[in-house]
Amino acid sequence: MNTTGATPIGWTQGRALVATAAAALMIAVPCGAAEDARQLAPLPEPALATLRAEMLANLRAVHEIVSLMAAGKVQMAGEVAERELGTSAMGRNRSLPPEARPGPQMPAAMHAMGIEGHQAASRFAREAATGDRDRAFAALPAVMTSCLSCHHAYRTR
Repeated sequence: MNTTGATPIGWTQGRALVATAAAALMIAVPCGAAEDARQLAPLPEPALATLRAEMLANLRAVHEIVSLMAAGKVQMAGEVAERELGTSAMGRNRSLPPEARPGPQMPAAMHAMGIEGHQAASRFAREAATGDRDRAFAALPAVMTSCLSCHHAYRTR
């Protein structure tokens, strides 16, 4: 046990988790493909700027979650997941002008994938809140699968 009360994962498990996360994020967008077969989700520039900022923030949040899990700080990882990615994070754009809100302007299936991603992060957060590392690890792939599914299916340019 460490000072947080959590049992840290082993070096091999931590390296495997970080490597898996890195690989998943690298394949989220096809690299060097001659033709991008993903569906175009045309958004007005203000909504596109909001969406890009959100995706970068989400990537930082996933990095923080994976780092906390690797350090054995399971409950803290869950707190970050809920605050930054979970259903608690939905609606952050309500105060923006309508043309800067990406959700309502996305294709319906893309928007549904985004909502599922928020829900997956909240499910992970609930498991992590128990402090049970194995249960939290079991729920983490669904968060990343939501990201990958959407990025694999849609593009904005």
